[in-house]
Amino acid sequence: MLVLGIDPGTALTGYGVVRGEPFGALALVECGVIRTSARDPLPVRLREIYEDVRALIDRLKPDALAVEDVFYSRNVRTTVVLGHARGVVLLAGEQANLPVHEYPPAEIKKAVVGTGAATKEQVQFMVTRLLRLRAAPQPSDAADAVAAALAHVMTARLPRLGELAPSATLSLGTRSMRGRKT
Repeated sequence: MLVLGIDPGTALTGYGVVRGEPFGALALVECGVIRTSARDPLPVRLREIYEDVRALIDRLKPDALAVEDVFYSRNVRTTVVLGHARGVVLLAGEQANLPVHEYPPAEIKKAVVGTGAATKEQVQFMVTRLLRLRAAPQPSDAADAVAAALAHVMTARLPRLGELAPSATLSLGTRSMRGRKT
């Protein structure tokens, strides 16, 4: 499975491509950032993000797109502008007929680090360890995008309840306060 992870932003949009097989090794294929100029109007910046994400998809041919969901900033304008960047990324994935998966930041942190309250430094450390890298991807936007791709690969490895063998499923009964099965 080849997953393109995206950490959307209007100044820097991080991207990371991770290859992972079910229960196999993980490998970083490529990562980096898409930079736009703060002097350009927002529509120009959004077009650049869209075109660069489409170029990544066309060149790398990922199997899925994992996008970090919006975090809610104290500054409403920042949240809205971030939503625009996410929108063009989602559009690029949809137009390329890619399965698009959105993950809240806490879910990405939990998948990669084990806790949704992990710091950026902890995420970078685990990305480095899981992918056996010498150093964390830089800048942090690229590391966050790699973490999004990793989260998708790692959650795709988990069996769904319906996929478990019948003998592996648990019998779930309810018990009353006195310990009798109801």
